[in-house]
Amino acid sequence: MTVPGQRLGQPLSRESELARAGATPLRRCRTSSPASPSAQCPPGPEFLARHTGLQPLVREGRCGRAGRCPGAPAAPEPGARKQRAAAAMSGPLRPSPSSWRRAASVVLAAGWTHPGPTAWSPAEGFRLLLLQRSPRQGFMPGAHVFPGGVLDAADRSADWLRLFEPHHAPPRFGLGPAPPPPSAFPGLPAAGAADGDAGGAALPDDVAFRICAIREAFEEAGVLLLRPRGSRPSAPEPGRALAPPPGLAAWRAHVRRDPRHFLRLCAHLDCTPDVWALHDWSAWLTPFVVGGSRRFDTAFFLCCLREPPPVLPDQAEVVGYQWSSPSEATESFISEEIWLAPPQFYEIRRLQNFASLSDLHKFCLDRAIEGPERWLPITCLTADGRLQLLPGDELYLEDSYFLENPLSTEKKTEEVMKEGKKFHRIVIHSPHVYSIHVTVQSKCKHVYPKNYVVSKSRL
Repeated sequence: MTVPGQRLGQPLSRESELARAGATPLRRCRTSSPASPSAQCPPGPEFLARHTGLQPLVREGRCGRAGRCPGAPAAPEPGARKQRAAAAMSGPLRPSPSSWRRAASVVLAAGWTHPGPTAWSPAEGFRLLLLQRSPRQGFMPGAHVFPGGVLDAADRSADWLRLFEPHHAPPRFGLGPAPPPPSAFPGLPAAGAADGDAGGAALPDDVAFRICAIREAFEEAGVLLLRPRGSRPSAPEPGRALAPPPGLAAWRAHVRRDPRHFLRLCAHLDCTPDVWALHDWSAWLTPFVVGGSRRFDTAFFLCCLREPPPVLPDQAEVVGYQWSSPSEATESFISEEIWLAPPQFYEIRRLQNFASLSDLHKFCLDRAIEGPERWLPITCLTADGRLQLLPGDELYLEDSYFLENPLSTEKKTEEVMKEGKKFHRIVIHSPHVYSIHVTVQSKCKHVYPKNYVVSKSRL
C-alpha cells in the first residue's frame, strides 16, 4: 500500500506512517520569501476530519496571518463546543516558547515505619510529600503539588562556587557523568537554552535546578536538604534532611523576599545544598490550554529520605500538607479530598511501580546516566472531555503548531479510545476523574505507569 507522496520502493516517512495509522501529519507552512503572500500550507481541517475526526482549533492561519491559509480547505462548521473554545482563543498569541518560565520540583519520598519500631526498614514502603497550595494563589489554587518553583538567577550565582569548595567544583560538582540532553519539541529551545544568561552561568543546569528545588522545599515546607560543607557524599543510600535552624520563620521570610538569602543561610549553617541526593526523574512543559496563561518548563527530581522530615507550611504559598503512598494519594484524589494536576497524577501513578523505598532508590541510581525525558503534552478536546497526548501515542505529533493550539473532535472520548491501539495518554473525564492508558515501551531505562482506568460508576 502506498500513501500520498510515497514513491514505489521508497520507505515510508514518519509522517506517512502516522497518516496510514490514522494520525495527522501536520506540517508548518513554507513561504517562498518573507514578503511573499503565497504559502504552501499543511493539510487542512478537511484532511484531518477525513482521516482521524480530529481538527486543530485555529485562531489564525498557519502561515501566521489572520484567516485561512491560501489553498487550504474551508473548515467545516463547528459545533457549539468549538465555537465557545474558538471565542476563548480570540486574543493575541502568547509570548514565544523561549519566554516560558523555567522551574524545578522535587518529589520527596520518605521511608515509612509502622508504629513502634524506630529503625528505618527498606521493606516497609514509602510516602510522598504533597503540599496544598493556598486557594489564593493564581496558579493551580488549592492543588496538592510537590515542592518546587521558578528558577532564580541566584540559583546559578558564582557565589555558590566558594561554598562547594574544596571537594566539589565545575563542571560536574561530583554529580557523575553528564546525561544526554533531552530532545527539544520543535519550536522550543533546547533544554538549558531558555534563559538569555544561561550560556555564561557559573553553575550548570544540573546544579542550578537542584539548588532551585532545594530552595523551594525550604521556602514552602521548611525542609532543608543540606549537607555539611566540604563533606563528601556518603554511601549511596537514602539520606536525611537537616533539622530546621533557629529563626526558621525569619530566614524563610528573607529567602522569599530575595532568593540570594538562601546562599547566606547555607553559609551561616556551614552547609551546601545536597544536590547529590536529587536524582533526575522527568521534565514537563505546560501544554496549551484554552484560557491558560502561565506556562512552565519544569525539571522534576526525586529525593529518597530515610524518614519523613518535619514539615512546616509557610501559610503563604502553602497552607497544608500530607504524606501519602501513591495508592493513598490516588484514592484521596478520586474521592475529591485533594486535587492533582495531570503531571502530578501521572508521576504518582508511575511511582506505584515501586513497593519499597530501597527499590525506588536503587532504580534512581541505576539509571542516573540516562537523564530525564522532556515532554510537552498535546491537548485533544473531545465532545465530553479531553485527552493529554504524550510522546509515543499514535496521535502525538511533534510539530510546533501544537505549541499554541489543541486538537479537537466531535467524537466522544470513548469513541476516540476504541479507534486507537498505540496509547500514551491521560484521559481527563472530569476534574477528579483521570485515566491513564499506556501501551508503548518506556525509554531511557525509565518506567511508565501501568494502565489506570476508572470504573464507569465514577464517570
